This record gives sequence, structure tokens and C-alpha cells, in this order.
Amino acid sequence: MTNTATTTEINVSLEAADPAATAAAYEAAFGLGARLTFRPATAPAEGFRGFMLSLVVTQPGTADNLIAGALQNGFTILKPAKKSLWGYGAVIQGPDGTVWKVTTSQKKNTGPATRDIDSVVLLLGVENVKASKQFYLDRGLTVSKSFGSKYIEFALPDSPVKLAMYPLAAAAKDAGVPPTGSGPHGIVVSGAISSFVDPDGFEWEASAKRP
Repeated sequence: MTNTATTTEINVSLEAADPAATAAAYEAAFGLGARLTFRPATAPAEGFRGFMLSLVVTQPGTADNLIAGALQNGFTILKPAKKSLWGYGAVIQGPDGTVWKVTTSQKKNTGPATRDIDSVVLLLGVENVKASKQFYLDRGLTVSKSFGSKYIEFALPDSPVKLAMYPLAAAAKDAGVPPTGSGPHGIVVSGAISSFVDPDGFEWEASAKRP
């Protein structure tokens, strides 16, 4: 039975061996505040966790500022910052193992660099985009952008964290890591009216159950 009522806002909680220390590192690096919380890890995980988080900013200088702050707080580089067909950005990995993209569609600075983040996007790597898309549609989400089986973005205009999905192999390639991994995803998404686990094992919980 599907649940056709869902919230228009989601938040992300990452699992870490030391949640307090990891939270401090992330806040110093990005300053995301309540958009990102942390909880104790339920089990060890190795390799690619099957998702990325993306920070979208206005220009390369802002991306560079955030990357530099992250590297000063225990992050490491997976893909150095560079221009690409789609803009400018880098891929980095947090002290808890989470992979992050810091990206902008612009290739040149148009003003003073800041540390302002335009949006945070949760990118899920899924085995079957069509099936996963339908699963979320059955739970009340609507699609705002679709490129067939290559990329799906959901309409969450008021959410502090956006939601998108693409094939797992493409996600790993985007991250610059092998597509294999073991253990839990290490992430819990809150905001659904009722708790569920999606076809790829990503856990959602009702907002009222958040710590």
C-alpha cells in the first residue's frame, strides 16, 4: 500500500563514529546548520555509500572558499577543482566518509567570493532509476526535472535539501570512486509522513522521530 501524502521538506542525518566531532568539522567547513545533523553509526561501512551530497554555489571563487575550509577540517580531495563542460567544481570526502560535490554552473567569477551556499542536493545512486522514480511518485513526490533513466530531480521547492537520483554506476563515476561498497548507507532522510526504506535501502523516517 502506498502513501500518497508526503512533506515538501526533507533533512539529512549522517551516521558517524564520533557524531559531535564530525558535526563540528562540518559546521566549520560549510556552516549548514540544521540542514545537516549527525547520529552514531549503526555499523561500519566501507567503499562507496551509494550517494553524494552536492553544494551548489554561484561562482568558482565561492566554491574554492568552501573547498579550502573543508580541507582545513579533515576533508580530502577526490577530484580537484577544475572547469568542465557544465561549469566548475570539485569532489571531496568528509571525515565520516561522505562524498561531497562543490559545484557551480559558472566558469568565471562575477563578483567577490563568499561562502554562501545556494542549495544542498542529496544525490541518490540507484540500481533502477525507473523503479526508484515510481517508488517515490507512489509516495507523493513529483518530478521537476527528468532526463529519462539518466537523472531525476524531484520538486521540493521549500526544502532545505533537494532530492535527485541517477544510476549507481554514474554516481560512483561522478564521485571518482569504485562503485562497490559494503555496510549501511550511513544516511537517514527525514521528512516523510511515515517511515520507509526505498528499493536501494535508503532509510526515511517521519520528522517527528528525529532526535
